[in-house]
Amino acid sequence: MRAAVYHGPADVRIEEVQAPGSPGPGQLVVRVLRAAICGTDAGEYRHGPKLVPLDAPHPHSGHQGPLILGHEFVGEVVEVGDGVTAFEPGDHVVTGAGVSCGTCPRCLEGRTNLCDAYFTLGLHVDGGLAEFAVTPASICCAIPEGCPADAAVLSQPLAVGLHALRRGRVGRDDALAVVGVGGIGAMVVAGAHAQGVRIIVAIDLDDERLGAARALGATHGLRPDDDVLAQLQRITGGAGLDVIVEATGAPPAPALALGAVRRGGRIVIVGLQARPVELDLFALAMNEIELIGALAHVFADDLPAALAILAGSDLAQRCVDRTVGLDDLVDRGLVPLAEGRVNGKVVIDPSAR
Repeated sequence: MRAAVYHGPADVRIEEVQAPGSPGPGQLVVRVLRAAICGTDAGEYRHGPKLVPLDAPHPHSGHQGPLILGHEFVGEVVEVGDGVTAFEPGDHVVTGAGVSCGTCPRCLEGRTNLCDAYFTLGLHVDGGLAEFAVTPASICCAIPEGCPADAAVLSQPLAVGLHALRRGRVGRDDALAVVGVGGIGAMVVAGAHAQGVRIIVAIDLDDERLGAARALGATHGLRPDDDVLAQLQRITGGAGLDVIVEATGAPPAPALALGAVRRGGRIVIVGLQARPVELDLFALAMNEIELIGALAHVFADDLPAALAILAGSDLAQRCVDRTVGLDDLVDRGLVPLAEGRVNGKVVIDPSAR
């Protein structure tokens, strides 16, 4: 079969590789209908390997060496392993990609994204940028009839956005700001709009991204200039923001969030900082601001909710920038995404030639 294989920075090759054999117990083999890429894939392409275990075995997946990318994908079940009763050949499924053990303390708390043995398809073991893929059945949801693969493929990134909103306890009556509305930030905006949040402020340096965020449901779009705090005060009638989701990883962003959130408000950190940054902890304490981390998503809570939103709306049509075949993955997908020349999701159709 054909697959997108990661060999190192700026070295992703479309190769003929061995197709998966029979699935193991609890596994599915799927024919990949659609896959998508995100900033993590682009980061591995440009600056990696950061997550892909090229030089040493991954401690949980055991994989080492070149790896088939793709942690956002949907497929048609072609074979089920022993013990699988929820799916049968012909079913269309979306995978959550994150594999957890189910028995460690964090899994038993329902926080499977913090599993002691966590690993991710397409980053720590072969994934779905291929014609066929293997996934545990336990992290798959059935795609509702009538929901196209082009929509369902956005379930995993939307689930990450919903998880950030859930971590921030965002309610319909809250005033929310999202700092950075590319990639996951855009999914946070879309998820908040789907949940009926009354004020959604998108903050970004890129005017095209701000326009795209408005199309996804942002009520306001602002650039992070010298007047942004005053504008946020005007938007909220002087009350300040209830919740801010920081989705850039840019060094100044946490301080901006701290300056804009109301007393007793919440800041959710989704963007990953390359190095430690300074933050005014005196102001954090004096105003009882909650600083909350958000990582990936929790399969049972977030993926079905994301799939329901996509099945019942035209969100996917407003999110997708382009659909390409595997042969165009690098030139029309990874490179422009790494260079910031994509405003929306890049979807891959492995069957396209």
